[in-house]
Order: sequence, then structure tokens, then C-alpha cells
Amino acid sequence: MKIVLILLLSLPAWVSADVYQWRDANGKAHFSDHTIEPDAKKVAIKTTQGVYRIKTIYDGDTVVLEDGQKIRLLGINTPEIAHRGNEADAGGNEAKSWLIAKLKDGKVRLETDVEKTDSYDRTLGHLFTENNEHINVLLVAAGLAQANIWPPNLKYANELVTAQQHAEQAKLGLWQRPEYAAIPVEQLTEEGHQGWTRIVGKIKKINPAKKFVYLEFSDRFNARIEKDSLSLFPDLNSYQGKTIEVRGWLNKRGDKFSMLIRHPSAIK
Repeated sequence: MKIVLILLLSLPAWVSADVYQWRDANGKAHFSDHTIEPDAKKVAIKTTQGVYRIKTIYDGDTVVLEDGQKIRLLGINTPEIAHRGNEADAGGNEAKSWLIAKLKDGKVRLETDVEKTDSYDRTLGHLFTENNEHINVLLVAAGLAQANIWPPNLKYANELVTAQQHAEQAKLGLWQRPEYAAIPVEQLTEEGHQGWTRIVGKIKKINPAKKFVYLEFSDRFNARIEKDSLSLFPDLNSYQGKTIEVRGWLNKRGDKFSMLIRHPSAIK
């Protein structure tokens, strides 16, 4: 716990990131954490939703409040615990145990972002203790969770990414586990890799298509970025010929794997 506090004290005093919205020529809405369009407008977000006691802790990133709301912690992902006959992922039980110990006796303040719920009808949010400790950031700073930024929910993205950089450099938690070591693209097997995965390799080709831009690592693996999200990223041509690491979940179609990249923090 002392290591976590030291790391947090060393973080810059970021102000919560603003979120901007604009519409393209077809009327489709786009979001970013910085204004690059002259017509972009700051999104007014009602954040604080109340103070609650915790009723149930499902795992490291999902809890139920006393009023029955099921909360999925925004901006992070913790390894899975044992469920539906599947064994726990490495580090899953540790993240849950940490969260239980941290929240067992106190109350939490809930903050939401642009999207209030997910497809499972869970409330998406950030939790803060009565001492104003940011639970989402603490989990990442301890190496118990990965930063998983999901636009347009960009609030606290800077804090989460910075906390992950410190945890990775210090090799805390999952960053020292062999189960989460980066896999060279040449060693990606036909079975792929279950759960959150790191793939490293050289970009052979950048292939724009109708909905996505594909970063082609090999004939068997690519990373895809939605064109609607390109404003968040640097010029993708800057990746051409470079060795990079991408982080996320593998999808398989036929004999080829792909990984959806939603935010530049998933590229290293």
C-alpha cells in the first residue's frame, strides 16, 4: 500500500480532461479530449451521482451499491475471477481482495461520464472514497488493473494512463506476471491468447478501409482503429515500419486475428 501512495503522490496534478463533441458533414457525432475542430463544443457532464455504501463486490472492477446499482468501473480492466466453470485469470483474485479490503467499511462517491450505462445495463463510473481516493486510479497504480480507455468516456484518462506508466515501470502486479508478457507476433499460435493480451511486432502495412484503418503486423494479425476515433490518435502513417506493442483482446475470423484499439494509450 505504501508503494501505491508514493506512486500517486508522484503523479502530476491533472485537471479532469474536458470532452468535446462535434458533428461531421453527415451529422454523425464525434468525441475527443481536445478540440481540433472549429465547431467543437465542450460536453456538459453531470458527474457526481451520490454517496453510497457497497453492497456486493463481484470482482476487481464490478460492484453493487446499496441501492442496487451495478457499477462497472470506468477506464480500467481487472483480470477475471473464476466464473461459469472458467478458472480465474492471473491476478483476478488479488484485485477483488484488494477492493474488498479497501471498501468494506466506508462509503463511496460515484461519478459518471458521457455514457451512463453499458450494454449490460451496468452504470459506468468512477468511485472515490470518503478520503477522496480515486479507486479506479489506485487499482491501476498498484498494477492490479490495466488502463482501458473507452471513448467518449475520457474523464480521468490522463490520470489512469500516468498511473499505468508508473506501475509498468516499477513492474508492479500484473506487469511482473509472465501470463501478461508481450507476445511477439511471430509466436501467436492458432489458439491465440485468452483475455487481455499484449502483441508486439513491426507494422508492415497501413490499410484504410470503409470503417477501420488496419495496422497490419503480419498475414495473421492486425490492429484496427475505427475511423470515427482517428482524431484521438497521431498520424497513423507514423507507425509504418516501426515496432510497436498493442494491448487489448484478440478477435478471430477464420485463421486471422484482429485487435480493436479504441485509444492511443493501447499502443506503445
